[in-house]
Amino acid sequence: MVERLRTRVLFDLNDPALHHNRYAYYRRLRETDPVHRSPYGFWTLTRYDDVDAFLRAPEASTAMNDDPAFTRPRGGPDSPAMRSMRRWMLVKDGAEHRRLRRLVAGALTPKAVERLKPEIARIIDGLIDDMGEGEVDLIEQLATPVPVAVICGLLGIPVEDAPQCLKWTNAIANIIDPLITPTMQVEMNAAAPEFSAYIRAQMDLRRAAPRDDVLTMLMRKDADGEGLSDEDVIAQVLLLFNAGHETTLNVIGNSVHALLTHPDQLAFLRADPDRAHASFEELARWNSTVQIIVRHLTGDLTIGGRRIPAGDTVMAILGAAHRDPAKFADPDRLDLTRTGVKSLAFGSGPHSCIAAMLGRVEVGMTLAALMRRYETIELASADLEWFTRFHFVLGLRRLPLRVRFRR
Repeated sequence: MVERLRTRVLFDLNDPALHHNRYAYYRRLRETDPVHRSPYGFWTLTRYDDVDAFLRAPEASTAMNDDPAFTRPRGGPDSPAMRSMRRWMLVKDGAEHRRLRRLVAGALTPKAVERLKPEIARIIDGLIDDMGEGEVDLIEQLATPVPVAVICGLLGIPVEDAPQCLKWTNAIANIIDPLITPTMQVEMNAAAPEFSAYIRAQMDLRRAAPRDDVLTMLMRKDADGEGLSDEDVIAQVLLLFNAGHETTLNVIGNSVHALLTHPDQLAFLRADPDRAHASFEELARWNSTVQIIVRHLTGDLTIGGRRIPAGDTVMAILGAAHRDPAKFADPDRLDLTRTGVKSLAFGSGPHSCIAAMLGRVEVGMTLAALMRRYETIELASADLEWFTRFHFVLGLRRLPLRVRFRR
């Protein structure tokens, strides 16, 4: 019976073939059944237009925090981690999501990101100085510390506290792991109140002396006199750390690896490092950091000519959508001169990442700095370990390089 079921399964997260050659696996699924209902009970979407339409649909809900099957292994609905998560805009739909997003977006403006660019450059250059020459690990020494330090800078949090913020963030991030362990539960429920207390203390400092930073802006009321409660500010800050860290660090790592395995594209970028910013969409498309986004339907939805009923779960496979030949000519080729690329790296629709502009700036500035500062950048080992966090985020555990500064 099990063998008969396996022969009918086109998509299985635990299939070794998926992890051996995921883009060939996705291609087979897209060509065979692009709007696919798995025997395991969920749907998968693999075409770009279907994925984009689905992520934009109001019926595609992110609210999972009231499901007992979700809350139970995380310590129950009243555990510290769940009390925080329940306030995240990520798990809100409709009017409440729009309210939170509007109030947070008022602080995360293009002007705020632009003002932060000199600080981002200082952070990146300092980390490259510390990384130095010889054999280095790009993931540990640069890609991991950059996003958390930048978020600290954005919020006005002391950069020397960034390592502790990273520890808290890594513990809380496990809240979305579908295979949560008792150890994860203990760690996230210890980290959530500690991190919350730290942010509350930072807010108290700003009440005494407001500053020109995003945390101060989040605490203000808008022109209509509406604002976030203290608990909502703290929750959105924790979300910003969690959402803004892992995606960005893995886009940096995946992009550098892509360049080093495509010498012509590396040479193209080294000839003009300023092209790094325009290259973001193609690099993010070619090897997607966010491979899968999961939503639950609150109403019936027709996608690609098929009706998906309310209550069903849908996996939008960004990794497949980004290799869709109907959207991208010769999609398996990395081409930094490709025009008109719009990746779904930060999602799409109402739940697209609110800090997407900041993420693009961080990645672009990091790649440009690497191109400018190092005369030699090459892989120190071909034996690399890829991982999928919660099956949905693709990255490298380490990226060992040999580097030499320009003289």
